[in-house]
Amino acid sequence: MTEMRKLIVFSKRFKDQSVDELIKLAATYELDGYDLCVRPGYAVNPENVRQKLPQAVKQMAKEGLAVPMVTGSGDLLTPDDPSTEAILAGMNEADVRLLKLGYFKFDPLKQDYWQEVARIRKCFERWEKLAVRYNVKICYHTHSDRCMGLNCAALMHLIEGRDPRYIGAYIDPGHMMVEGEEFCVGLAMVQRYLSIVALKDVFIGRSESNGHGTACAHWVSASKGMVNWTAVFSELARTGFQGPLSVHCEYEIPEKKFAAVFRKEVGFFKDQMSRISGKSSG
Repeated sequence: MTEMRKLIVFSKRFKDQSVDELIKLAATYELDGYDLCVRPGYAVNPENVRQKLPQAVKQMAKEGLAVPMVTGSGDLLTPDDPSTEAILAGMNEADVRLLKLGYFKFDPLKQDYWQEVARIRKCFERWEKLAVRYNVKICYHTHSDRCMGLNCAALMHLIEGRDPRYIGAYIDPGHMMVEGEEFCVGLAMVQRYLSIVALKDVFIGRSESNGHGTACAHWVSASKGMVNWTAVFSELARTGFQGPLSVHCEYEIPEKKFAAVFRKEVGFFKDQMSRISGKSSG
C-alpha cells in the first residue's frame, strides 16, 4: 500500500479570512494545507487571482502548507467564462495544477439527458485544450441533487475518452452514498481519472412529504454518518491514490460548536491516514 498525501481543507467556510489568518488557522487546527476558494469575496478571487494566488501559495509554503488545488465559483462551467483565463494563468504561475469546476444542473422534466451529456462533453473537449496550454487539470466533482455527473457512473458519461492528464474526476464518498453508489464500485469506474477525493459524511434519514416517505440527507461530522471510512481509505491505499484529500467541514451544527467538531474531524481523518500508512510499512 502507498502512503497518502497531505490532508487539506476546503476554504469555503472561511470566506472572511485573509491569507495570514488562514495560515494561523492551519497552525491552530494542525492542517496540512488548503483547497483555496477562488470566488468573489474571498482573499483570492477572480479579480486578483493572477497576482494574489502565487503570493498566497508562497506565503503558505513558507509555513509548510500545501495548496495543490483551487475551487472556482459554482457557475464556473465553460472555458469562455470571463474568469477562466485569469484563474488558469494564476494557477500556472503559482504551480497549482488542479481546478475544481462548478456544477451542471439537470432538470429531468425540462432537459434531455443525453443531449446534455453531448453538450457537456463538447465543453470538456474545449477545457482540455486550455488545460494543455496552461499545464493544469480540470476536475469535476460528483455532487448529488440532480447535478450532471452526480456519481462516478454518471461522471464517466461526461469525461470518458478525454486525456486524464488534463481532465480529472473529483469523487465524494458522501455524495456517492446519497446517490446509492458503493465506493469501491465507483472508484473502479473512475480510477484512471481520479485526481481529488472530498471528505465529508452524511446520514440519510426519512422525512414525510405529502403523506409519503422520502430520503433526506443530513451532512454530519465524520464517523457520525453512513460512509464506511475504513473501506474508503483502504481502497484509496490499495489503488495507490496520491492526490489531495479535501475536508469539506459542511456540518449542520450551531456555529459555536464548529471549532470543536472541526478539530475532531481533522484528527479523525489523520488517524485514518496514519493507520493505512502503518499497514503499508508493516
